[in-house]
Amino acid sequence: MLRNREAQGKLYTKYQTAWFMISMRYAKNRDDALDVLQNALIKIFSKLDQFDVEKGSFKSWSSKIVVNESLMFLRKHSYEFLTDDLECHFNLQDETENALDILSTEELTRMIQNLPAGYRAIFNLYVIEGYNHQEIGEMLEISAGTSKSQFFKAKKLLRKRLEVLI
Repeated sequence: MLRNREAQGKLYTKYQTAWFMISMRYAKNRDDALDVLQNALIKIFSKLDQFDVEKGSFKSWSSKIVVNESLMFLRKHSYEFLTDDLECHFNLQDETENALDILSTEELTRMIQNLPAGYRAIFNLYVIEGYNHQEIGEMLEISAGTSKSQFFKAKKLLRKRLEVLI
């Protein structure tokens, strides 16, 4: 048993930052991210025997668990993916792309965290995790078109917020 705890401790030390940053991207705040991370750790360590090195890296496998726990957290806390029909009628300019040069990772993460829950989840799944809209739709039980629409709205809202920084 001690060897398992030592091994778990080493895995945790190696991946804790990556796992926490994933949970922070989906969570609204640090406390929620820590809750997600705790649940993900329980799953990761209880399902270690299911990891197959032939199918991919440990980091990828464990990161998917953290993403899934993040989505379960959003569902559990009754965040709706479809109810926020915020209509964005913004005049976007190409200058907003320059705002990325002046943003720190923390500031960008905070901007993503401040998106409505549905926008935030879809934005992270598409941009950060690399899922396509069909896969996102299946994960969230929405249509691919809804995923595309929510992603488009998330991008517009982020651009508007970036515009303020210029």
